[in-house]
Amino acid sequence: MRSAIMCQHRCKCKPRIDKHMGWIFAVLVTTAFLTLAILIIMRFRKDMHIAQERLNRASPEVVQTACGPIEYATFGQGTPLLVIHGIFGGFDQGLNIARNNVGEEFKSIIPSRFGYLRSPLPDDAAPPRQADAFAPLLDRDTHADDRCPHHDPASRHERTDHDLSALPPRALANVLFRSNFIFWLLTTYFRSALQSIMGVPKGFELTPQYGADIANVMKTILPVRPRSGGAIFDMYVSNPDINTGYPFEEIVVPILIINARDDPLTLYTNALAMAEKIPHARFLTIENGGHMLLGHQATVRSQITSFLEEYGSIRS
Repeated sequence: MRSAIMCQHRCKCKPRIDKHMGWIFAVLVTTAFLTLAILIIMRFRKDMHIAQERLNRASPEVVQTACGPIEYATFGQGTPLLVIHGIFGGFDQGLNIARNNVGEEFKSIIPSRFGYLRSPLPDDAAPPRQADAFAPLLDRDTHADDRCPHHDPASRHERTDHDLSALPPRALANVLFRSNFIFWLLTTYFRSALQSIMGVPKGFELTPQYGADIANVMKTILPVRPRSGGAIFDMYVSNPDINTGYPFEEIVVPILIINARDDPLTLYTNALAMAEKIPHARFLTIENGGHMLLGHQATVRSQITSFLEEYGSIRS
């Protein structure tokens, strides 16, 4: 009789114990999730603050032009040189180009293009109008008829077979590229997923130094929200614009084009074809390293410096 009562008692208590343990487990999971979310948000805010401070330390100026306000920074001293950043950049990305590829012996003038940071995207934005907006920046350091050679030290032109069908839907791009948090997550926890948009070839072996170089460039994507207008405009307007028939054969200023054979973003064959259209263009082949020319910084900088020293005194 006692055994039967004990068995019945145990059977009645077990559901209560299981239910109690279930609540404890749920509370622990919820607490862990909330703690993780709080830690992620705290790190996000800290990193965004650091990103903003990085921009502020560069002390960029904003100059009023006939094409609207243009933000720019300078680096180095000597012959003025216009340094133009690529997609997702801003003057901060251009500043990295100036430091790594040009050096302090030239005065790099580094604008934020239309739609990036504090350079607003005008309603009538177009690549030719962007060029007009750069002229006042050069006029601050040179005479209006004294601007040759005009050289982009990262002369890695966009692919001439730009395909809009390969791009994400514009509505999706509008959401993704206007979110600082999403891009922070990608650059912080999913860097390998961004290697393709950074132009790292498939199968390319990344050394710790190459990884650090990529991480430094990724930092220039944040904050992404004040770059979103320019990035979306570049994706759907500026990049395809190169297919509209620019007369490259009419270019008379000295041109240096540098491209890697394994660049997945700017195809080597297209860069070479462009060089062949431009009279007297100089073409430098880098055997590997992708879009960022990883591992060839010394060679690239040496070639750019020699090119600028050779043609820096030319006047139109």
